[in-house]
Amino acid sequence: MTRPSRGRLARYGFAEGDGRARAADLLGPDGLGLWRPDTQEPADERAAELLSALSRAADPDLALRQLHRLVEAERRTADQPPVLDALAADPGLRRRLVAVLGASAALGDHLVANPAQWTVLATDPDGLAPAADGRLDLVVAARLTPATDAVPVLRQAYRLALLRIAAADLTGGCGLEQTMTALSGLADVTLAAAYELAVDELPKGTPRPRLAVVAMGKCGGEELNYVSDVDVIFVAASDDDLPAATLVATRLIHICGLVAWPVDAALRPEGNRGPLVRTLASHLAYYRRWARTWEFQALLKARPAAGDLDLAREWMGALAPLVWTAAERPEAVEDVRAMRRKIIDNIPPKELEREIKRGPGGLRDIEFAVQLLQLVHGRGDESLRAPGTIPALRALVAGGYVGRADGEALLSGYRFLRGVEHRLQLQGLRRTHTVPTEPAALRWLAAALSYQATPGRNAVEEFRAEWVAHATEVRRLHAKLLYRPLLESVARVPAEGLRLTPEAARHRLEILGFADPAGALRHLQALTGGVSRTAAIQRTLLPVLLSEFADAPEPDRGLLNYRQVSEKLGSTPWYLRLLRDTGPVARRLARVLSSSRYAADLLAREPEALRLLAEDVELTPRGRSVLCEGFTAAAARHADPVEAIRAVRALRRRELVRLACADVLSRAGSLAPAPGLADVTVVGTALSDVADATLAAALRTARAVRPAPPGLRFAVIGMGRLGGYESNYLSDADVLFVYDPPPGGDERAAGAAAHAIAEELRRLLSAPAPDPPLGVDADLRPEGRQGPLVRSLAAYAQYYLRWSKVWEAQALLRARFVCGDADLGAEFEAVIDPVRYPAGGLTREQVVEIRRIKARVETERLPRGADPATHTKLGRGGLADVEWAVQLLQLQHADRLPELRGTRTLDALAAARDADLVEPDDAAAMAVGWTLAAQVRNALMLIRGRAGDQLPRHGVELAGVVRLLGRDDPGEFLDDYLRTGRRSRAAMERVLDAPA
Repeated sequence: MTRPSRGRLARYGFAEGDGRARAADLLGPDGLGLWRPDTQEPADERAAELLSALSRAADPDLALRQLHRLVEAERRTADQPPVLDALAADPGLRRRLVAVLGASAALGDHLVANPAQWTVLATDPDGLAPAADGRLDLVVAARLTPATDAVPVLRQAYRLALLRIAAADLTGGCGLEQTMTALSGLADVTLAAAYELAVDELPKGTPRPRLAVVAMGKCGGEELNYVSDVDVIFVAASDDDLPAATLVATRLIHICGLVAWPVDAALRPEGNRGPLVRTLASHLAYYRRWARTWEFQALLKARPAAGDLDLAREWMGALAPLVWTAAERPEAVEDVRAMRRKIIDNIPPKELEREIKRGPGGLRDIEFAVQLLQLVHGRGDESLRAPGTIPALRALVAGGYVGRADGEALLSGYRFLRGVEHRLQLQGLRRTHTVPTEPAALRWLAAALSYQATPGRNAVEEFRAEWVAHATEVRRLHAKLLYRPLLESVARVPAEGLRLTPEAARHRLEILGFADPAGALRHLQALTGGVSRTAAIQRTLLPVLLSEFADAPEPDRGLLNYRQVSEKLGSTPWYLRLLRDTGPVARRLARVLSSSRYAADLLAREPEALRLLAEDVELTPRGRSVLCEGFTAAAARHADPVEAIRAVRALRRRELVRLACADVLSRAGSLAPAPGLADVTVVGTALSDVADATLAAALRTARAVRPAPPGLRFAVIGMGRLGGYESNYLSDADVLFVYDPPPGGDERAAGAAAHAIAEELRRLLSAPAPDPPLGVDADLRPEGRQGPLVRSLAAYAQYYLRWSKVWEAQALLRARFVCGDADLGAEFEAVIDPVRYPAGGLTREQVVEIRRIKARVETERLPRGADPATHTKLGRGGLADVEWAVQLLQLQHADRLPELRGTRTLDALAAARDADLVEPDDAAAMAVGWTLAAQVRNALMLIRGRAGDQLPRHGVELAGVVRLLGRDDPGEFLDDYLRTGRRSRAAMERVLDAPA
C-alpha cells in the first residue's frame, strides 16, 4: 500500500504510522477486501458503509482487528464468511456489532472464539433490535453450545444476554438506567437458574428447602454494572431447612462463579465469620441486638432476587421497623460519616484522585449522602424507601429534602461516573473503577464516551474537564448533605414525630408543652398544608423546629413568630432552602424566634436579615469605623434626605438584627456562640457603635438639608449610656450639641444654623419607619429642657465655669465625642475636663450633696410598685448603685489619677481597685452586681421587646431570662440574683459612706 492510500484511510480514524499500515493490510484484497489500493477508495458501497461504521467505533483499529479475526474464524468453516454479507444487509447489526468490537476487547475475543454468536445481535424479521432486557435465552444458548452440561449452557446464555445489553448500551438503544436495570435483571435470572440447578443436585430424598436469596448492594438497588460481585444474603425459613439450604447456597455460589461473577455473601450477619445461611428468626435476633449502623445502611438496598421470594419479602418486612429506626441511635449519623471517611482512608494514595467509585467526588460520595438522608427522613416518609440511588435521589428532591439544583447536579454526576465505570469495565470485562493514566487508554476512554475535540481542546481534555467539574460538584454536595447539621436534629426526633398528621401533631404538641395545641395545630396546617414544594420542605423542618420551640418558656409564641416570618418569605426561593441546607440556620432561627420578641419583631420587619444566621462571621459585631463609613456612604447615595435616612435606618435595623440574634445565641449556650457576644460589655459597645454610626450619617444628611455658614463647626457629644459605651437595645441616644461659629462670622446666624441642624437631625431619626426609633435626648444639656438645644463652645465653657452643679459634673464623666467635627469634640472635652475631674477632688459638701441626690433618686424615681430587690437599674445593688459609687470615686480622685478618666463603668471600677481606692472584694462584688443587672436588663428587653427594668419573681418572663442566660433553675437563679444584689449594695454603701 502506498503512503497516499494510507493517508486516505486517516479520515476513518485509524491510528497513524504502523497502525494505519496494519489497517490498510487488513482492509485490502488479502484481508477483508474492503479497500482498493489502486484507487485509494472503498471497494464498493457496502465497503464504504462498513468503513464508516468502523470509523464511529470507540477504537476503529480494535474494531477492525476483531472483525478480521471473526471473519478468519468463519473462513475456517465456510467459503464465504456470512458476517460480511449480514453486515451489508443489516444496518442495525452493523451498528451494534461494530460498536461492541470497538469498545470491548473481551466481548470481541468471545465472539471470535464463538463465531456463530454474532447472530444474536441481528435485527429480527419485524425490523426490531434484539431484546436487551437481561433475560436468559437458554434455547438459543443450547443450540450454540456443543456441551450437554447445564452450566456451560447457562454460561453461554449469560454471555449472549450480556452481549445484547452491551450492544444496546453502546448504540444508544438503552440509557444508563435501562442498562443498570437490565444487568440487575440478568443477575436475578442467573441466580434463579443457578438456584434451580443447585436444588436439582441435592441428595436424592432431600426435601426442597425454603431458601430466599436476597440481592444486596448494586444488584439490590438495580444499579449493577458490567463486572461486579453480586452481593446476597441467604435466608432460611426454619432450622429444619438449614442443612439443605446451606448445601444449595454453597452450590449456587460455585455455579455463579463458573457462569458469570462471584457471589459475595459478606454482608450477612457477622460477615464471613458467620453462618452462610440463617433463619429469619436468627436474622431478627442479630439485627435487634448486634447490628451496626452500616448494616442497616446496607439493608436499604435489599431486594428479593431468587429462591423463595415470599420468604424474602417476609424477611424484609420483619426487618423494616429496625431499618427505619436505626437513625435514632445517638451515634447513627456519625457512624455513616465515619464509614465514608474510612473508605477514603483505605484507598491507595496513588489511586485516590483517579478512583471514580470510592474516591472523593466519586460514586460513594453520592450513595452515602443519599443513604444517610434516606435513613433519617425515610422514617417518616415512605416515598424515600427506594433501594436504588437514582429513584431515592429523585424522591428526596420531590419531597423537598434536597434542593432541585443540588439534586440535578448529583443525578448528573451519578450518570457521568456510572457511564465512565461502564466503559472502563466493558473494555476488558474486568472489575475496575480507576481512570487510566496512559495516553492511549485515555484516548480510547474519551472516544468510548463519545467525546470529541473542540477548538482549543482535544477529546481527552474535554473528558477531563467534565470529570473534574462533576467530581468537584459531587464532593461539595456530599459535604453539604452528609454534614448537614439539621440531620442530627431530625434524627433525634422520634419517628412518630415526623408524621405531621393532625392527630399525631396534636398529640406531639401536647407532649412538647404547647399551651394551645389547637392553635399551634392551625399554624402547622397553614405551613404544611397542600402538595406544594414549600409545604413539603416545611414538613421536613417543623419536627425539628417544634423541639426547639418546646425548650422555650413560650413554645406557642415561637411557632407563631415562625409562621409570620415564613408567610413573609415563604415564596422567596432562598428562604426554605437556607433553613434546610445552610449550616445551623434552622435551629438558630428557632432559638431566636422562641426566645426574643425583640429579635422576632426585627426579623418580621427585616426578614432577609436571617441570612446572617448562616455563618458565625456574620454574627460578629462590626467595628465603629466600618459602621460609620458604611452608614455615611449609604446616606450619600441619596439626594433626597428622606431616602437617605431611610437607607441609614435600614442599615441600623440590620445591625440590630445581627446583634440581637448573636446575643441570644451566645447567651443560650446550646448553639455555637457568636464570637465575643457572651460579654455584656461587648454588647454595650456594639450597640453604642451602631448609634454612633447612625448619628454620624444623620448629621451628614441634616447638614445637607440645613446649609450652614461656611466654616461653622458642629459636633455631637455622647452622654449617659451612649457616652459610656453601655447602650442597651432600647436606649435613647443621650447627647449634647456643640458648635463653633466661623471666625468673624455672625454668631446669631451661626447659632440659628446650628439649632436648625440639631432639630433636623432629631426630626429625621424620629420619623415613622419600620424599625425601632433612635430617640435623641438632649435633656442633660445645661439648664435641661429650659436651656437652648445647642450651645457654642464658648457658651458651654462659660456655663460650666459659673453655674454648673455637682450632678452636672457627674453627668459629664461619661461625655465623649461621637460625630461631627473631631477637633471641636476634642476642644469640648478639654473644656469639661476641669469640671468632671475637679482639682483637689470634691468638697465635703459636694459629697454630701451626691449622697442626698442618690437617696432622692431611689425614693422618687423607683416606679410605684417596683420591687427594689429585683429592679435592675434602680434596685439594690443594681446598675445605678454601682455607677454612683464609681462616679463618686472618679470625681474625688481622677484629677490626680488619670487612669480613672474613662467613660466605662467597669474600667473605672477596675482602675479604682488597682489604685486602692476600693477594697478588692468590694470591687469584685460591684462588678458582678453591675454585670448581672446589665445582663438581666438586656435579657428582659430581648424577651419582652420593650423597655423594662423589673425582674419578675415568677412566670414565663423569669423562665425566659433564665434560659437566655444559660441557667437552669429559675428559683436558684433568683436566689443568686438577690444574693449578688445584696453584696453589691453593701459594697456600694461602704464606698458612698466612706469619710470624704
